[in-house]
Amino acid sequence: MILPIYTYGQSVLRKVASDITPDYPNLPQLIENMFETMYRSDGVGLAAPQIGLDIRVVVITLDVLKDDYPEYAGFNKAYINPHILEYDESETVSMDEGCLSLPGIHEPVRRPTRIRVRYQDPDFTEHEEWVDGYLARVMQHEFDHLEGKVFTDRISPLRKQMVKSKLASLAKGKVRCSYKVKTAR
Repeated sequence: MILPIYTYGQSVLRKVASDITPDYPNLPQLIENMFETMYRSDGVGLAAPQIGLDIRVVVITLDVLKDDYPEYAGFNKAYINPHILEYDESETVSMDEGCLSLPGIHEPVRRPTRIRVRYQDPDFTEHEEWVDGYLARVMQHEFDHLEGKVFTDRISPLRKQMVKSKLASLAKGKVRCSYKVKTAR
């Protein structure tokens, strides 16, 4: 089932999400719905707060990048209770980011290229690993949602000033995009 994506201005996007337990109701169906919603919206990642749930669940697909990055062929993963444990600040890269919850806004964001994460898979098996490259960027973007942050929180003050009116419009419910959304108004 395709779910509406909550847009900027929705209070759930500013909440710190909670860990879940294996008895969370209908988790497999939720994950399936999140993947379907993400695919239909042409996203590469989707966090539960973006569909109105303040829980620590994220889905990521990098399969769409397989032509340029063959190592991502078939990459579709769900992350349960993910946390970033450490940022390797030795190398950072600035890259344009966009977000399904902030349609029409794309801004350069500087992020570390390598992070250490801990998460559980859908079977609640725990994993801890270093992640680098594009996956590290997508994880940082999506895991920010679990901390009540959006990517525009990480842009320069000048760039924030430049997108201020766009964010205000989104917060007022003025949204134009090709997927189903739930606006703040």
